[in-house]
Amino acid sequence: MKVLQVLPALNSGGVERGTVEFARELVRQGHESWVLSNGGAMVAQLEEQGSRHATLPVHRKSLWSLLQIRPVRQLLRELAPDVVHVRSRLPAWLVWLAWRKLPPARRPALVSTFHGLYSVNRYSAIMARPPHVIAISEGVNQYIREHYRVDPARITVIPRGVDVERFSPAEPDRRWLRQLYASYPHFQGKRLILMPGRLSRWKGQETFLEVMRQLVQQVPDVHGVIVGGAEPDKQHYRTELENKALSMGLAPHVTLVGRRADMVQFYRLAEMVCHLSSKPEPFGRVITEALSTGCKVVGFERGGAAEILSACFPDGLVTEDDVPAVVARIVQLLKVPAVVQLPPQFHLRQQVDATLKVYRQALAGQACQLVTGVREPQK
Repeated sequence: MKVLQVLPALNSGGVERGTVEFARELVRQGHESWVLSNGGAMVAQLEEQGSRHATLPVHRKSLWSLLQIRPVRQLLRELAPDVVHVRSRLPAWLVWLAWRKLPPARRPALVSTFHGLYSVNRYSAIMARPPHVIAISEGVNQYIREHYRVDPARITVIPRGVDVERFSPAEPDRRWLRQLYASYPHFQGKRLILMPGRLSRWKGQETFLEVMRQLVQQVPDVHGVIVGGAEPDKQHYRTELENKALSMGLAPHVTLVGRRADMVQFYRLAEMVCHLSSKPEPFGRVITEALSTGCKVVGFERGGAAEILSACFPDGLVTEDDVPAVVARIVQLLKVPAVVQLPPQFHLRQQVDATLKVYRQALAGQACQLVTGVREPQK
């Protein structure tokens, strides 16, 4: 099977990492894997793992992007993929408009994944157009059904899977630990509480600062670590967080370490991970990754975080926006060993198998459309 995944770029982020991981698994199973994007830092990794990359500017939210319809159509003709899997709205529009002008017999099967709770408008509705739609959580499934009136039979819920071979319980690598302590000597002898995630006002870093302010009064040997970077146009937010930590007297107790590529080591070293978003998230990849390594997680009972913790680590659930409850739960969990089990539905292997099943259904449906003369999927 030849599969073409399409997304804006391959720089950083959960969707990008998931795309590269899935592409690697496709190659491992003997499929031909392609990715179309504007490129980025992860292209080298993608190609090293056996996939191929096609570069087109499918990332700009501009009317000028309509000029890419013809090149996308030409790419579809040349590659002749069996399945095109769109993972973002603008690329989905370009693929859809290019796909419609292909002869029916040369059209690949279309599949989309709702990676987010997209704003409800015509622009977002493109993600509901393919005959087969993947939702990354039950919450996203309900959102699609409520706002886009999609036949439930067209939606398949497939949680984003964790590579449990990589994110496995173990001691931190000794060489990594020496390097970490060389860079951050004040981490030694501390019990680390992690706050992973892109620096953004709704991700909960400011709430985490308040949690740490209260926590250090009860558990003096903890240290908070905020892991994640800001988008280029939001670098000022990191400065705001640093200034706020300083004004709260947290300079000795909280460190911002920026974006890291060694999260598995951090999870293995840390006592706890916090997930404190102020609005529902569609999933919560850091939660499953942390739990897969055996690291305990405390999170607000909302969105995808609530789904994951309910299934994997219900002791970590806390009433949403209740900071004292978060502090109390961390104190409680610090006293007991972790009892964490990541069910198979959150494993990468399960995600791959379920997605390939959707692809086979899509291909069967495409063949049926050719026989019956139906030229476009219906909503």
